[in-house]
Amino acid sequence: MFEKVLIANRGEIALRIHRACREMGIQTVAVHSTADADAMHVRLADEAVCIGPASARESYLNIPAILTAATITGADAIHPGIGFMSENAQFAQMVEEHGFTFIGPTPEHIRIMGDKVTAKKTVLELGLPVVPGSSGPVDTLEEAVEVAERTGYPVLIKAAAGGGGKGMKVAYSADQLREAYQLARGEARAAFGNDQVYMERYLSKPRHIEIQLLGDMHGNAVHFGERDCSIQRRHQKVIEEAPSPALNAAQRQFIGDLAARTTAQLGYRGVGTMEFLFEDGEFFFIEMNTRLQVEHTITEMITSIDLVREQIRVATGAPLGYSQEDIRFHGHAIECRVNAEHPETFMPSPGKIDGYHAPGGLGVRVDSALYDGYRVPPHYDSLIAKLVVHGTTRNECMMRLRRALEEFVIGGVDTSLPLHRRIIAEANFINGDYDIHWLEQMMKLR
Repeated sequence: MFEKVLIANRGEIALRIHRACREMGIQTVAVHSTADADAMHVRLADEAVCIGPASARESYLNIPAILTAATITGADAIHPGIGFMSENAQFAQMVEEHGFTFIGPTPEHIRIMGDKVTAKKTVLELGLPVVPGSSGPVDTLEEAVEVAERTGYPVLIKAAAGGGGKGMKVAYSADQLREAYQLARGEARAAFGNDQVYMERYLSKPRHIEIQLLGDMHGNAVHFGERDCSIQRRHQKVIEEAPSPALNAAQRQFIGDLAARTTAQLGYRGVGTMEFLFEDGEFFFIEMNTRLQVEHTITEMITSIDLVREQIRVATGAPLGYSQEDIRFHGHAIECRVNAEHPETFMPSPGKIDGYHAPGGLGVRVDSALYDGYRVPPHYDSLIAKLVVHGTTRNECMMRLRRALEEFVIGGVDTSLPLHRRIIAEANFINGDYDIHWLEQMMKLR
């Protein structure tokens, strides 16, 4: 087992990893920018190293600074957390080359799955269904027209090297395709330094279903069930729940077993998530995230398994601690992502926290690094808390979530809490009848 782990991240996920390490008897090293000197993970870690100024590029994305911090503190391993360097194959490779263990997949798996075109080709060869579309990058407008005619309109143009909705455009006709193709390439180039795009059929009312996976270094892999992440705004997840209200038992077992088998065939190590679109009873692979997910919390709630602990264990070379039959599912869980932003305009709202009260009680979990007097910096992602609620049934979970949202107080900054209260009061959400477009359509009607 590792004696000391450097956590190359910040905020609630850095605190989450710290807690798992402490429960395993592992010392932690926090790295931080000057803007995060008073952050909770910095206060609680055994050691802390400032790695640069507020800019993420000069601190949390500064590979030499992170490796230097690991060297001077004598860390055994580096956990990249979520975002920042977590899916950077070069970083993973350099960590290993400098004698540290990267708590994550191999650099090669990060590279394969980081390019969505290569990822689709790889899993297609292993038997996963994919959305019909181009077989590779679409390099010219003429090729785009040919793919659209073969696939049928509407079509979706997507950046090969990115995510988060950047470099993603929908075209409903040949005339729209010409503009959408150029816009998607331009956005992809600006966001990712790579203007390659690919195309696929645009599904009109799909659910976003993802499977939580874990593989070890011995060729074994298991799944921990699915999560429904269809409540989205601009391709960013807002609320997630597990299990999905859209799947029946047979569909749930089919996609879970298929994803786990594919993960084992890949020889994948560590935690990962395969994401699918689900429509009319069919699953279509869209991507694999080679890291811990923000919403891993709801999987932990319905399985009672600490995924960060398992992630660290397999990074040491230990075999999986579970067979598929050992993993039991109980109840229902929902996560609300709480952002420091205006609930209607979605403008970021950094500032000083003036009053903070987290809800509690049976089945309520809050993952957050906030405290009264903390100053939310303007330099990073606006996620400041995750409210996670568990119940024996979905209805019990919903009632508990409503009560927890009423209790939650974050003063001094605008937050998305009012939006969450609004969403869970909607009949479609209560009935579990929604798709990836539902939230944006609901907001347009108000």
